[in-house]
Amino acid sequence: MEPESTVTTCYRHPRVESHVRCTRCDRYICPDCMREASVGHQCPECVKEGARSVREARTAFGGRISMTPVVTYVLIGLNVLAYLAEVVRPAVVDRFQMLGAGLVGPDGLHYVWQSVYPSDFHPEGVVDGEWYRLLTGAFLHLPPTEGTFGILHIVMNMVSLWNIGRVVESQLGRSRYVALYFLSALGGSVLVLLVAPGTATVGASGAIFGLGAAYYVMARRLGADMRDVNRFMAGLLLWLLLSAAFTSWQGHLGGLLAGCVVTMAYAYAPRDRRRTLIQAGVCTGLLVLLLMLTVAKVSSLTG
Repeated sequence: MEPESTVTTCYRHPRVESHVRCTRCDRYICPDCMREASVGHQCPECVKEGARSVREARTAFGGRISMTPVVTYVLIGLNVLAYLAEVVRPAVVDRFQMLGAGLVGPDGLHYVWQSVYPSDFHPEGVVDGEWYRLLTGAFLHLPPTEGTFGILHIVMNMVSLWNIGRVVESQLGRSRYVALYFLSALGGSVLVLLVAPGTATVGASGAIFGLGAAYYVMARRLGADMRDVNRFMAGLLLWLLLSAAFTSWQGHLGGLLAGCVVTMAYAYAPRDRRRTLIQAGVCTGLLVLLLMLTVAKVSSLTG
């Protein structure tokens, strides 16, 4: 009678002799199947199972941790592409800038809005159903030879977006950051519509003011040294006041307020299973409020 073989083989490669066991499932594994563990080695299946059981790391505000500010890169790219489009085709500005209410005459010129107008005039702006202007205007900037700043308008905004956006995105995560940016942009446009519906505006400033508010709220929530943060916020508010004479203060203030509301929800929602639901609920509620205000204003202008 032949003695029983004592040769052990890898459970994944039966022809390969092995004398090492997986520290998790106790099966024999060959060198090709060994995966370094805190103690000994594990097989590929146990490594995968362990990865599934580990909770994904999150930021203090519930977002996924991301080391690369992809959304900020994309937003800057979209703004630059829109600027190139308006330089090549200036009519892009008239077509997509934020405008609550205006009139286009038979001569093709633009006129101040009035609810009763001649039959050969036709309305333009949000009152004419062009609701997309509430967001597209936030991606346009002053042409190089127009306005107080010219090309400095987009340069200053993109530098601000680069400096603030990277910090805010890393803390919030991409999805929350996108919601913050677009709700801030929308908040700025809606306040322009409510206060100065006949004023045409362009620029990402409303969204950037929203990011500035988020930076301040997050710093307070995280217990950061507020001296530099307070100086930053004071500078932002000072610019809001000083620029009121030659920029859209309504867009700046609307973005600041919307950004503050959104980030307060991000920062102070309870840190349990309800957090994401509450954060999404506040963002949705703000969106509904802004749309309702838009509908009410358009109705008052056209009624």
